[in-house]
Order: sequence, then structure tokens, then C-alpha cells
Amino acid sequence: MSKPNVVITRRVPRPGLERVQEACNVHLWDSDEPIPRATLLEWVKGIDGLYCLLTERIDDELLDAAGPNLKVVSTISVGYDHIDVPACLRRGVAVGNTPGVLTDTTADLAVALLLATARRIPESIDAIRRGEWTTWKPEWMAGQDVYGSTVGIVGFGRIGYAVAKRLRGFDCRILYFDPFPNQKLADEVGAIYSPLDDLLAASDFVTLHTALTPETRHLMNAAAFAKMKPTAILINTSRGGVVDQDALYQALTTGQILAAGLDVTVPEPLPVDHPLLKLPNCVVLPHIASASVATRAKMAVIAAENLIAGVEGRPLPCPVTA
Repeated sequence: MSKPNVVITRRVPRPGLERVQEACNVHLWDSDEPIPRATLLEWVKGIDGLYCLLTERIDDELLDAAGPNLKVVSTISVGYDHIDVPACLRRGVAVGNTPGVLTDTTADLAVALLLATARRIPESIDAIRRGEWTTWKPEWMAGQDVYGSTVGIVGFGRIGYAVAKRLRGFDCRILYFDPFPNQKLADEVGAIYSPLDDLLAASDFVTLHTALTPETRHLMNAAAFAKMKPTAILINTSRGGVVDQDALYQALTTGQILAAGLDVTVPEPLPVDHPLLKLPNCVVLPHIASASVATRAKMAVIAAENLIAGVEGRPLPCPVTA
């Protein structure tokens, strides 16, 4: 029996690639840069499965180009806002993602970004490199204490919960907002449910861990920033679209909030001349929340197993159903 034909849209960790190569004929875009759209539309013609990244838009145009043989779209990511899931499901195309595996790695990065922003670590490093460190000064590069602070977690799923667990070691008061409160989970880490407006007003740090949906797009907008403390810091490791970046820029430059730490932006990457990159009180990372060697390898294998199950007509280990 001939092997199914699949496309992998980027160079991925070897454990995932080798697993797919065992079971399928693979057409690989062997690059760290995204596959051009025109090339992808050509390559998907007649394939059985597609293994993609967040950079590939999976929509009716692509599904039409692929044709009726396409059985599965597997993304090496937890988020799937780049995939038109209803369009796939209408055509009988299964969709898979990689939930759970990156929870702890992402939570680690969220806390690291919170600490780096609060204590002005990137700004301090830059100052040393510019020769501005002349002597010990009582107020120079003074940042904000994390220990004993109030942290508001927006989105209390697996990652939000994992962040709360880590912050217990800092004796933080944890507030959380989620449209579907899980008090049992919250009780385990001493988190207190708070309406969003109250959370914004009370928190020294607001950290975002919500999916990007029509309801959460630009959840953090000018009105939201106006409710925050002028000493508050925003952290975003969820999706760039949850934050209105124009409003964030205004909030940071007018002193409406103190600082921000972003692992996700719109677009990705940000242009090097983007206004946010010029601000000393905005720390921007290149979407590395899940970027540990072990976690990325696990993600690659889960995406491979989703792909193989789909082309073989079996239920996906990690399906997206809506």
C-alpha cells in the first residue's frame, strides 16, 4: 500500500519529522522561514495531510487548492486562530493541535518576563553596554517588587493556573478572571475570582493567558488601560491580538501604566522600527514561550501523531472540535 502524501510547511524538530517520514511521503519546506503562500497553494494540491505552523493561514482558498483528498490539518501549536476550523470540519477535514505539553514551559517564560520587566533587566543590560554604569546610585534602575504584589491573571486555564502556582512562592495575592470560573482549580493556588474591571484596578501586574477569539480581540484597549494603576505592568504571552498595541503605546508613553512585557505581537515579527521597540519600558520577546528543546520536540511529535492518525482515518489524539 502506498504511503499518504503530506506537506510539512517548515523545518521542525527531528523527532516529529522522523515520525512523519516513517508513515508518509513528505514534501518538506526545509527552511526556518515561512513557506511562501503561492508555493503552499501549489504544494497542497491532492495531498492527504498538512502539518503547519501559526504562520500558515488555513482558509477556504487553501482548502479548495488542496482538494477532496485532504483529511487532516495538524498545527504544531496550541493556538489555532490561523485555521478556519469550521471550514475544515464542513469538508470533513480533521484539525489537530498540541495542547498541554507546553503549559509549564510557557508559565516559566511568563514569570521570567514578568520579573525581567518589573526589575528592568533588559534596560539595565542596555545601560551597561552604553557605558552608563558609573557607580552605585540609590534610585538608578529601581524597579517594582514582585514579592507580595497583587497579580491579576486573565484566563485561568492550564497556563494561568501554572503561573499562579509559581507566583505562590513570591507570596503574591492572585486575582483571576475567566468567563468560565473554576473555583476548585483556583482554591488549589489561593486565587480569588474577580470581575475584569476590578482585577485591572487592583493588580500590580496583569498577565494574559486567554485564547484569541472575537470576544478577546483587543480586550486590553484604551478603556482597559485607563482602569489600571499607573504603577501596573502588563504581561502578554497569549496572542498579540488580545492587546490593542496602539492603545498600549499611548498608555506606556503617557504614564497611564508603568511597563509591558510582550512575547506575542501583531504582526510577528514586529518591524524593527515599530514604536513599541523604541520604548525602554516595553520588553518584547520573539514568541519564545514554548521554546525549550524538550517542549518543542514534544510538540513536534504530538503534531506528527495527529497528522498520521488523520491520514489513516483514525481519531486524532488531540483534536480541535470547534
